[in-house]
Amino acid sequence: MNKLIITRWNGCIITLLQSGKETLQIDIEPEESHSFLGNIYIGKVNNIVKNINAAFVDIGSGQMGYLSLGDSSVHFADGRIFDGKLRQGDEIVVQVERDAVKTKAPVLTGNLNITGRYFVLTSGKKQIGFSAKIQDLGWKQQMKEYLESEKADWGIIVRTNAYSAPMDSLKEELHLLKGRLSDILTHAGHRTCYSLLYGSAPSYLSGLRDSFQSSLESVVTDEQDIYDAIKKYLSEHQQEDLHLLTYYEDSLLPLKKLYRIEKTMSEALGKKVWMKSGGYLVIEPTEALVVIDVNTGKYSGKKALRETIMKINLEAAEEIGHQIRLRNLSGIIVIDFIDMEREEDKKFLLKRLEEIVSRDPVKTTVVEITKLNLVEITRKKIRKPLCEQALQMKEKISL
Repeated sequence: MNKLIITRWNGCIITLLQSGKETLQIDIEPEESHSFLGNIYIGKVNNIVKNINAAFVDIGSGQMGYLSLGDSSVHFADGRIFDGKLRQGDEIVVQVERDAVKTKAPVLTGNLNITGRYFVLTSGKKQIGFSAKIQDLGWKQQMKEYLESEKADWGIIVRTNAYSAPMDSLKEELHLLKGRLSDILTHAGHRTCYSLLYGSAPSYLSGLRDSFQSSLESVVTDEQDIYDAIKKYLSEHQQEDLHLLTYYEDSLLPLKKLYRIEKTMSEALGKKVWMKSGGYLVIEPTEALVVIDVNTGKYSGKKALRETIMKINLEAAEEIGHQIRLRNLSGIIVIDFIDMEREEDKKFLLKRLEEIVSRDPVKTTVVEITKLNLVEITRKKIRKPLCEQALQMKEKISL
């Protein structure tokens, strides 16, 4: 069972997802400006770059976003649907699909989506889709028949939490999401350029929304205003989880000390990660990809070489799955495991790695072992990696 710990630290709001004594995930958000991710704006097309088939769109305050010209879901601010050609100066409704990462601008989309606990409602793609974690084919077929009669001009993605939810709750949320998305598109025609039409929830609330319903044991904060905001959110959207919320009061041992946030952050940002066996990982994020190297280190086991290598590689696979989620590493991840000679050993390791990364709520795919015996993984880019969140925090403090 997991705990969500939310407190203030170094001028930011920090959210930790804890499982026992292990931290699974960390999010840091500056007090004054949380992530653009999920926000919907009226943007203005600044320029068209034909050779990369993209437009750069100003969403306000000089923030430029990247929009693929292959995106046919764009709505103009005056209500017109995309007519096949964008022009400089066009005012369009766009949503931030990916945060800015390093030197790359945030990625925008015209396929607007509103995320709830059970569904994601989309304006551009009209299909009905299901979380890959829902395996009950009979339930999926019944749900699809119901949603086909309800979706109208929207697309719907059924989230994992929907499977265990009462039908009344599903109907209520779907009605709410449809009304919200309709209002956004209706009101766009009456708002000025650069208007924020929809603001995403702070990461501590979206983390609560996205947590698996059966896995959350408690939500703990020692900040009164955060407690009040969470209580309001739960009362309006997740009444069944209201009993999980706890206000922590101990001035002698605040949450940041109790959960050793300083030490946890230092370890989560460190280059080297030691494993119980004495082996270690070296994690190197670069501009293009993330490189993870597995080393035998201080391992002093007496097993045969083949068994030794397999033991360290399997332990490394488990730790890599943990570190990828903890640090929010994304894009292309290349792992240099200790070389194995036998093909059956390589296949066994790959299968185990696939099982481990399948637990990650962010889509993560084991691609292949290359000819150089490097394992390639891809993980969907959504939020900034933890190292960039921490860097942004330091910049805020120094201002």
